[in-house]
Amino acid sequence: MLTLVTGVTGKVGERFAPRLLQWGAPGDEVRVLVRDEAKGAPFAALGAQVAVGDVREEQDVRKALAGVDAVVNVAAAFRGVPDEEAWAVNRDAALGLARAALDAGVSRFVQVSTNLTYGLGRGRPLVEDDETVPGGEMWGAYPASKAEAEQGLLELHRERGLDVRIGSLSFVYGEGDPHLADSLRWAGQWAAHQRLQLVHHADVARALLRLLTAPGVAGRKYNIVDDAPVTAVDLHRVNGVPLPEGMADRTDPDPWFGVCSNARLRAELGWRPLYPTLWTALDAGAL
Repeated sequence: MLTLVTGVTGKVGERFAPRLLQWGAPGDEVRVLVRDEAKGAPFAALGAQVAVGDVREEQDVRKALAGVDAVVNVAAAFRGVPDEEAWAVNRDAALGLARAALDAGVSRFVQVSTNLTYGLGRGRPLVEDDETVPGGEMWGAYPASKAEAEQGLLELHRERGLDVRIGSLSFVYGEGDPHLADSLRWAGQWAAHQRLQLVHHADVARALLRLLTAPGVAGRKYNIVDDAPVTAVDLHRVNGVPLPEGMADRTDPDPWFGVCSNARLRAELGWRPLYPTLWTALDAGAL
């Protein structure tokens, strides 16, 4: 199987692609799509094919898809980019890639998404069949564009038979990723008990591999999250930062915001996290 992976220069993709190369069966190959050939060199050194192009450019995409059996679309534009870029990459490019994949005869399409697409909390852990309810402090072009991409891909599944599988990631951390430190930009303003759902990079990669290889799951979405959200207090402590004054007096406007169930991923694909909690990863030296 030849698998095309996009977004390999981002935090998730740069950790997933080497694992996919390592875990592949004999004869399996991986092709990465990068805008700059030099950024593809580390993956080429590991044995990947390198296609140079932009996921937003149809001609580049169709060239990269030649001979491909499966796609893992990790490409995303989020913090710090203009809204129009977020929409262009997260929705338009994802749907363009999927349509081109159908035309090229690609058999499977894995879309990497975010748990922020659910929007507001529901007073319980979010599940994959919950519809988007826009709102909350983190709502904006990134989750909105990812939500529309999910809807469009599922329409392509229903109307044209796209074998799409959606992996919805919570806040990803581990293996030197600065996300945990970045989290204090928000958590520093939160109530002490306000929670953030996490997932370790190692567990993301293992889940995406299962989405890629599992039979009979076309049109399914899976929450890729760990077992225990952490509080704003936890995030400060693990970063070695003193708690802000007044944190204990603040209230959480939406106590279930972003908190998701991973029961479907466990039950249907047999996934179990290597790092069920932040503390497990801390003890293992995997931050």
